[in-house]
Formats: sequence, structure tokens, C-alpha cells
Amino acid sequence: MVQAYILIQTEVGKAANVASEISGILGVTQAEDVTGPYDVIVRAEARNVDELGKLVVAQIQGVEGITRTLTCPIVHI
Repeated sequence: MVQAYILIQTEVGKAANVASEISGILGVTQAEDVTGPYDVIVRAEARNVDELGKLVVAQIQGVEGITRTLTCPIVHI
């Protein structure tokens, strides 16, 4: 299982709607609107890195109001 944090920038005033919509996507375990350089932080999981990439590109980035994403896979060192 691969887990990641996905940092999201949104259009002005869209953070709450984006977080709400993303929270319903299969594979997303948490989605919160936050303050700072990013507007929404998502925690997601997938079977492998390829599936994680598909989740981000095909589903999360398709949500209206998103302008940029940064995916940060969790590593256990």
C-alpha cells in the first residue's frame, strides 16, 4: 500500500468545495481545507505508485477549481 499527501492550490474561494468533493473520491482517506501556501491537503492511499498516479491525474486533478497539485508519497525510513 502506498500513501501520500497531496497539496492542492485552488482558485480563490474554492477550497471548501474542492475539499468536500475530493473527500468522496475512492482512495482519499482525508481532505481538509487549510491556510497557507496550499488551500487543501489530502491524504490518499493506493495499491502502488501507478495507481496513486492515476488517482491524482484522472480523478483529483479533474475536480473543478484546482489550479495545481503536489504529491508527496509517504516513506518509512
